[in-house]
Amino acid sequence: MVCGDALALGPGSLVSVLPDTHVGMAELRFHELGLDLRLVKAVADLGWEKPTLIQEKAIPLGMDGKDLLARARTGSGKTAAYAIPIIQGLLQDKMTLSEQAVRVLILVPTKELGHQVLQMVRQLTTYCARDIKIADISGQADISAQRPILMEKPDIVVGTPSRVLLHINQKTLCLRESLRALVIDEADLIFSFGFEEDLKNLLCQLPNIYQSYLMSATFNEEVKALKELVLHNPVILKLEESQLPDSSQLLQYHIRCEEEDKFLLLYTLLKLSLIRGKTIIFVNEVERSYRLKLFLEQFSIPSCVLNSELPVQSRCHIIAQFNQSCYDYIIASDEHVLGEKGKKRTGKKRKGKSEKGQDSEYGVSRGIDFHNVSTVINFDLPLSVDSYIHRAGRTARANNPGAALSFVASSELPMLQEIEEALGEGGSKGCVLRPYRFPTEDLEGFRYRCRDAMRSVTKQSIKEARLKEIKEELLNSQKLKTYFDDNPRDLVLLRHDKPLHPAIVKPHLKNVPEYLIPPSLRTVAQPLQKRKKKRMHPGSSKAPSAKKGKTQNPLRTFKYNKGTKRRPPAKKQKPE
Repeated sequence: MVCGDALALGPGSLVSVLPDTHVGMAELRFHELGLDLRLVKAVADLGWEKPTLIQEKAIPLGMDGKDLLARARTGSGKTAAYAIPIIQGLLQDKMTLSEQAVRVLILVPTKELGHQVLQMVRQLTTYCARDIKIADISGQADISAQRPILMEKPDIVVGTPSRVLLHINQKTLCLRESLRALVIDEADLIFSFGFEEDLKNLLCQLPNIYQSYLMSATFNEEVKALKELVLHNPVILKLEESQLPDSSQLLQYHIRCEEEDKFLLLYTLLKLSLIRGKTIIFVNEVERSYRLKLFLEQFSIPSCVLNSELPVQSRCHIIAQFNQSCYDYIIASDEHVLGEKGKKRTGKKRKGKSEKGQDSEYGVSRGIDFHNVSTVINFDLPLSVDSYIHRAGRTARANNPGAALSFVASSELPMLQEIEEALGEGGSKGCVLRPYRFPTEDLEGFRYRCRDAMRSVTKQSIKEARLKEIKEELLNSQKLKTYFDDNPRDLVLLRHDKPLHPAIVKPHLKNVPEYLIPPSLRTVAQPLQKRKKKRMHPGSSKAPSAKKGKTQNPLRTFKYNKGTKRRPPAKKQKPE
């Protein structure tokens, strides 16, 4: 953000408590970990110079065959921390074992996270793709389409517990004799998403001896229960680091504003380009996401919606295009974020969709790796401290800087105080929410525009937008899937930030007149103006001549002389 200083935005376990910094230890490089050269080359292609703290400690332990329970904050590289030793172990097994079989099972709570794990493993196996095969069965709706994939017996299978158990019951997947490693990613969400019974039944179908990894961002009661079920005398890595990066990497702000002022402030920040780069705007409800998208459409600000109603293929494609910088603004509703007070799910058997047609295995603020996000905006303040931490964790990942800005209404002040107390108790140096000093009194000139736009976004227009978006995404996700498999380059042409326009769009709201820009913002504001048509040079062959332009306008060429008499029409002469 810019605008000067005012806008600077068990028993028997070996417990290893690690500090946040490497005290008295030399930093290791990936090639010093004893990895296969093909794996080292793939890591180099990813641009990783040295392992993160969790990777430096977990990779050697995983290669030694230890059961591992690791806690590290989001964005710290937990996926690669277990993927690298698993791939190294598979490459060593391939030298002695010739039979193809499923040897690694990775369980994830959401389909989006399954797709992300698939992409990460594919990148790490770039130079050994012929030796190691991987299959993701978490995101396919039709189980019959997954049978041919499992018939090839991939080395690594990624899926949710319910889908893996379904394949085991249908005899399309057998793990009792071949499995050598089990990974439960985001372990603190597995039970919360209602997978408790599925997971317990699934563990009964596994062999007695296998290596286990439990990766989690928090140590709660559910992780402790999983530890007793899955791990055997594990090594526990509890990284004593702050839950969020400090102020040198992540700037956190909050600003007091009521409902109408939230829309006014967001419009000003985006339209005047006071926030630049890729931005995720979080809301608490699906309907809220469409209301905000339609509101921004009134001002010709393109954005795309990401929520649980959209098909999983569309959601994964939206995230992929966002990571490729196809568009800058995502409005995400994480109404299924777990840990919300009074909203935790029970362990009852779930169906694929909830009563409202929302995907019960959807989650945005947890597990999904959005690349190079510069700013996270909490348009609605989250309902729990954990949700805030995971939302803010979408930016300032790895060594990249980022900012998190929260809009706080009067009714949300108790939650803000709870968040501030939790971050302060975490012992994170400089990890606090600062007041966002912004000249809100100078925005009154924009208020009538925002009110005009908000009147156009009615409940009926929101309903029509939701139906239109879902129908279009279903068409793109299902009927075009086969075509895009054969023509992957055409997938780039599919955009998710196209206007919905169920509401009347007023063209005068597109541009911002210069006189409306407050004097305090004119030095930094970069309003998006309408592009002017290029003028042709008078000597150009395509430029219309001045004389031709004048003769085409009768109002400019007509002349009337008062003293001139009108001649009568000539009489027709009769033929002789």
